[in-house]
Amino acid sequence: MKINNRLKTIGDLVPLYSYPLDIGCDHALLSIYLVREKNISKVVASDNKSGPLKKALENVKFYKVENKVKLIEAEGLNSYEEGIDTVTISGMGGLNINKIIDDNRKYLKNIKTFILSPNNYSIAVKRKLTKLGYHISNEKLVKENNIIYEILVFTKGRKYYSYKKLFLGPVLSLKKDNLTKEYYNNLLKTKKALLEALPKSLKNKIRETKKEIKYLEEVINN
Repeated sequence: MKINNRLKTIGDLVPLYSYPLDIGCDHALLSIYLVREKNISKVVASDNKSGPLKKALENVKFYKVENKVKLIEAEGLNSYEEGIDTVTISGMGGLNINKIIDDNRKYLKNIKTFILSPNNYSIAVKRKLTKLGYHISNEKLVKENNIIYEILVFTKGRKYYSYKKLFLGPVLSLKKDNLTKEYYNNLLKTKKALLEALPKSLKNKIRETKKEIKYLEEVINN
């Protein structure tokens, strides 16, 4: 089946024998990929909009996986069902992802793995999940339509990270491939432009941005 690289990479990171919930499933292509290509026995796909779910139902029927993909119209983790141990969220802002997690913390005791691909504020997501007792077990980058997306895997288990580790990514900062270099170089340009634009009154933000530029230059030149 045809699926974009971002969703495929997320799907390939889902643990085998897990029971996943895909929040903000859109057309349910990730869920269908999981049961068809990864042999996951059942998946819950949820969205808070009826339009995408209507298309999702068409896709589920087309691929003949009605008995394996359960579609639910619900907000965030309100779609949680007994036994779910893995949650995927992609194509959503980082602050929205944090709100989804905050709104239903009661389910966290059952969720072993979060696979998240925020469109922005990824450091806020890292801070949130690590405070809640998860560590960053994997980080991947995927380039689609000239945009580089982060994919973060959080696994149960506490681990302390310095701000530098959280900012650069504890797994990502060890990689030397061209896409990682491009990602860091793009981020460096963005941070330098931000530093130029910041009003002098925002001293804390200026200090933080200078520190981030230093971290990026170190990892790029290492």
